[in-house]
Amino acid sequence: MPTSEFTRVTIRPMDEYNQKLLKNVHPDNWINPQPADCYDLVIIGGGTAGLVVAAGAAGLDLGLKIALIEKHLMGGDCLNVGCIPSKCLIRSSRVVEEIRKAKDLGINISQQFDVDFATVMGRMRRIRASISHQDSVERFKNLGVDVFLGDGKFTSNNTVEVAEQTLNFKKAVIATGARAAKPKIRGIEEVGYLTNETVFSLIQKPKKLAVIGGGPIGCELAQTFQRLGCEVTLFHRGSHILNKEDTEAATILQKVLIDEGIRLVLNCQLEEVVTVTEGKRLYFSVNSDRDSVTVDEILVGAGRAPNVENLNLETVGVEYDQTLGVKVNDYLQTTNPKIYAAGDICMDWKFTHAADAAARIVIKNALLSPFGWGRSQLSSLVMPWVTYTSPEIAHVGMYENEAKKLGIEIETIKIPFRSIDRAIADHEESGFLKIHHKKGSDQILGATIVANHAGEMISEITTAIVNKIGLNKLSSVIHPYPTQAEAIKKAADTYRKTLLTSGNKQLLGFLRKFS
Repeated sequence: MPTSEFTRVTIRPMDEYNQKLLKNVHPDNWINPQPADCYDLVIIGGGTAGLVVAAGAAGLDLGLKIALIEKHLMGGDCLNVGCIPSKCLIRSSRVVEEIRKAKDLGINISQQFDVDFATVMGRMRRIRASISHQDSVERFKNLGVDVFLGDGKFTSNNTVEVAEQTLNFKKAVIATGARAAKPKIRGIEEVGYLTNETVFSLIQKPKKLAVIGGGPIGCELAQTFQRLGCEVTLFHRGSHILNKEDTEAATILQKVLIDEGIRLVLNCQLEEVVTVTEGKRLYFSVNSDRDSVTVDEILVGAGRAPNVENLNLETVGVEYDQTLGVKVNDYLQTTNPKIYAAGDICMDWKFTHAADAAARIVIKNALLSPFGWGRSQLSSLVMPWVTYTSPEIAHVGMYENEAKKLGIEIETIKIPFRSIDRAIADHEESGFLKIHHKKGSDQILGATIVANHAGEMISEITTAIVNKIGLNKLSSVIHPYPTQAEAIKKAADTYRKTLLTSGNKQLLGFLRKFS
């Protein structure tokens, strides 16, 4: 008989929007289906990777039996506690910054404006709920996927158990994702802290907020909450924020964060957190000098931990690491050839679009590559990414230091946005475009863009790399004027000018005489 024995979920606050969200992604009245005799594919995890595998496999229209298991919320981090809610808040925070800069653009704001934090958060919940139908249990049921809510774990080499039911499978996919790593700071568990999984449940604005971690998540949320009216202190153990990013790009953003009023504590060691009358006090040291700060809330945005627990992976011979996650080869196959993995559970690229791309590889390799013919490789992907601060920092391909480590000689073309007419008109001149190309060739190896809409611009360069379109051809692409993306054409034109050697100039002069 079908069963509905699974853990119910609540999301604070339980308003109409979160109730609508739960109705879609974890409905209380859901009854798990009666399992098929055997599934062609069982997927554990209903985040981006799992959903794309399930929808893609069902969409092949080959009559495949597909089962999808999710213990918490369909849509995973991206919909519920990641991309969607964070970008909603970032959009509101950018309006605040536009108002503050209005005077520079000739607009005088006649009265003091107010940030209604509760309304900002309510808008986020409303938007999240409004798009949640795309990841809903009902939608996947209608696609022909058997959806099981509950904890899934392997019980043998061809069975998975969920909510007291056994699913037989021919092949399986692990897509259980990752979660915020627990900080190793004395006292923080007792005092309590927020992560990306809980911060979007806030309904009252914390007056003072400590953000731990100067990576992409920490920087995005620190800037957002500062703009929304919090007094933010950002702690980072490195000498500058975004230490994996292009140094010049990180320097620009670091200056912006400081100029916007964020207290930035670098090279710090967080030692202890205690509860005091005024709130939560963090003790830290910088170069052996001890100090403290007292805040209302602590937001941890440093590190991710893979969700490998309780899957019973040892039973099916799937090797894993508590820090790195499930071990896979370049075909996203685990150490058990019948079981694949995709997304944050097994990849360094912890992005929604990376999980989507990996899921497509899994579909191809698990279902459409008999005897291993025509398999796709993870290493063949060209992966762009964006840090959604203001300005945004977008990157694709190699950094300069990576090329050096590989012994590849490169040349770099840098176009400052102060030379781009649209950026000047937009009062956004502080960014730049860098394109790295192979020395003596127009082959693009990597690029970094620092601009308010860098994420919208990086795809052109990604397309060029994927399709082996060099700077020479890119120079012939007409870009609308005035746009900030014109910087890409300027970079390509800069490369073409390097081709005007003295010999070429003599040839052109000769041709000119007969024209």
